[in-house]
Amino acid sequence: MLKYAGIILGVLVLAGCTPPTPEQAADRCEERARAAQAPDVGLTVGASTDGGPFASASIGVSADLLRGRDPLEVYETCVINLTGQPPIRPARLRAL
Repeated sequence: MLKYAGIILGVLVLAGCTPPTPEQAADRCEERARAAQAPDVGLTVGASTDGGPFASASIGVSADLLRGRDPLEVYETCVINLTGQPPIRPARLRAL
């Protein structure tokens, strides 16, 4: 039984090491490029019957944003690093 567990674990590790498809790489790199565009801001406001009103806020800033990198460059470089090929489509970024 232990012998088969090692084989299964090896297969799972190898499956995790396969490069992403060009579409998966584009999706993943678009997220990274969007993070390079602007901070990610979150705000939660609500009320509970036990504790009354509550609020919380969060701000996320990527290293690419702090460095001032061009989001399109971030996208293209990311796709090339993941697949070894240029992007299959232009980045779909949010309008600022």
